[in-house]
Amino acid sequence: MPLTRLAVTAVRNLHPVTLLPSPRINLVSGANGSGKTSLLEAIHILGLARSFRSTRLQPVIQYEQDSCTVFAELQSHHGVASKLGISRNRQADYEIRINGQSARSTAQLAELLPLQLINPDSFRLLEGAPKQRRQYLDWGVFHVEHRFLSAWQRLQKSLKQRNSLLRRGRIERSLLAPWEAEIVAAGEQIDGFRQAYLQQLKPIFEQTLGELVELDGLTLSYFRGWDRERGLAEVLDSQFERDCALGHTQAGPQRGDLRLRLRGLNAAEVLSRGQQKLVVCALKIAQGRLLRQLDRQQDCVFLVDDLPSELDQAHRQALCGLLESLECQVFITCVDADSLSNCWQPDTPLSMFHVEHGHIVQTE
Repeated sequence: MPLTRLAVTAVRNLHPVTLLPSPRINLVSGANGSGKTSLLEAIHILGLARSFRSTRLQPVIQYEQDSCTVFAELQSHHGVASKLGISRNRQADYEIRINGQSARSTAQLAELLPLQLINPDSFRLLEGAPKQRRQYLDWGVFHVEHRFLSAWQRLQKSLKQRNSLLRRGRIERSLLAPWEAEIVAAGEQIDGFRQAYLQQLKPIFEQTLGELVELDGLTLSYFRGWDRERGLAEVLDSQFERDCALGHTQAGPQRGDLRLRLRGLNAAEVLSRGQQKLVVCALKIAQGRLLRQLDRQQDCVFLVDDLPSELDQAHRQALCGLLESLECQVFITCVDADSLSNCWQPDTPLSMFHVEHGHIVQTE
């Protein structure tokens, strides 16, 4: 569902601006520090109610302003318009409006505006902690399996209660029983959702990666967070004493992970930075492709920060071609627009914006 109108107020150094972006490719150029990444950040706040650059909201809100606001109009494939807006203040409170009505859940934002971010921090998907890869996997499951969110919420609540009891020291085993039953029920449901999703994603990822770079022997596998030969209830029971000593639950889907290996080695340790970027791009684009296959009414909006970096011209061309083939809306930042000017088909809708000292102007 592309953005047809975007208004941004008081986000970092950006001057108040209203843009009419292209439904397909949007190139945002400007010098480092000019504010082009802040535009992507504003769209990210609109879709997820948080920044991708800072865990704190204070640096995001413009100096001497009490809050920042992002508003957009979106257009469905059937031509139905939706209005989406969010305001966040310095106390981290937020107000969400969807078609003029107040909304409480940020999940409603994510459902209405699926975002895929590709930026320098995306390398964490390969070299970072398992949490990064779980978030990637669960993004996909959330958008294709409507039962996932409630199962995930049940798991978080029951884990919190079990861990709280474990931290008390020696406790009656029976006190944990109701929470463990919830962990097992929700955990095995989540595991089933993840495995089904990954089974659909893997062939699309392999195809996408092959269109970007030749990496024979790269494998993608899933660790569910506990012994695959035993049920979760049995594992929780066998690890009870250890969990008590540590004060938290060691096994379960909260420990799940995706593993990318190249000829048996951790891919992050053997791939170059350029190869890592292409693998991460393939993972993100594969999710966009799968979402479109499973739901013809829903497309991702891709936010790609500093696309040309660490890629030669051939790989830039290949990556742009893949993004173009998705037929969804893409926002791409770069220092020099000429570095990407010849990467698109002549009939592809393309808008170009230039950012200078926080001022955004459309140049084409």
